[in-house]
Amino acid sequence: MNDIRIREATTADATLIADLSRQTFYDAFARDNTPEDMDKFLNEQFTREKLMEEVGAANNVFLLAYVGNEVAGYVRLRETSNPLIMDNGPAVEIARIYAVQQSIGKGIGSALMQQCLDIARKKNARIIWLGVWEKNQKAIAFYTKWGFEKFGEHLFMLGNDPQTDWLMKKGL
Repeated sequence: MNDIRIREATTADATLIADLSRQTFYDAFARDNTPEDMDKFLNEQFTREKLMEEVGAANNVFLLAYVGNEVAGYVRLRETSNPLIMDNGPAVEIARIYAVQQSIGKGIGSALMQQCLDIARKKNARIIWLGVWEKNQKAIAFYTKWGFEKFGEHLFMLGNDPQTDWLMKKGL
C-alpha cells in the first residue's frame, strides 16, 4: 500500500492514542477473553488517563500510521530495563503495535515495523524486543517473518486471567 504515512506523535495526540489503544486492544482480544476480564483490564490497567500519560513521557516514542486522513495504526516504543533473561545491552521494546480492524492485512503493520527497526538502529540499539500473547498465532507469525525469535516468557494479567506472553527479540 503506497499511501501509508507514518509520523511521530506528540502530546497533542494523547487523546487520539489513548482511544486508539483501547479500541485496537479490545478488537484484538475481546473474542478470546471473557467480558469481565476485558472490562477489568480496560478499567483498571488500560485506562484512558493512564494511556494519555504515556504520550510524551520519557523514553517513549509513539508513531501514528495514516492512510489518507484516516488513522490506521500505531506503535509505542520504549527504552526501559531489559527482561532479566536478556543481557543489558542497548535495546528498544516494541511495547505495542496495532492496526485498526479495517486496516489489518493492508501493510500497516509492516510499515510500522520498518519504522520501529529504523528508530531502534538510530538509537544504537543492538536488540529490539516485544511480548506477544502465546495464543496470538497471527502476530507470532508476523514477528517471525520479520526475524524475531522467542527467548523467554512472562506473565501478563488480563483482568483476573493470568496469561503467558512470549518474549521475542531480533538482533539489529
